[in-house]
Amino acid sequence: MHHPLKELATVADVNAALTGSAFRPILIFKHSTTCGTSAMAHEEVDDLVADSTPPVDVFLVRIQGARDVSRAITDRLGIRHESPQVLLVSAGRVLWHASHFRVTARAITAALAQHVPEPQLSR
Repeated sequence: MHHPLKELATVADVNAALTGSAFRPILIFKHSTTCGTSAMAHEEVDDLVADSTPPVDVFLVRIQGARDVSRAITDRLGIRHESPQVLLVSAGRVLWHASHFRVTARAITAALAQHVPEPQLSR
């Protein structure tokens, strides 16, 4: 089942996503629309959400159109901006992050397995 990336287009969107991370972890993908490395990373993130149901909400920031959004994320989370970049956030705190060629579906899957507990199955 494909889960589209939710775009963070305003600072209010960032605030809502970070607030929501108290209830469900989020993954933020910062994407540069003019960078080949970022295009490859975007494919990796798309593959991740297309091939599985991640236990997180996945958000996209298009850097060129939302520099204020990117800056707000950097300010709120204290992680230096890079792109492409992914940040795994729970309760407003970064649990894991990666940038450039380290943004892969495999790396994200491993980070999710390490930091996000599997939902408990009903008995």
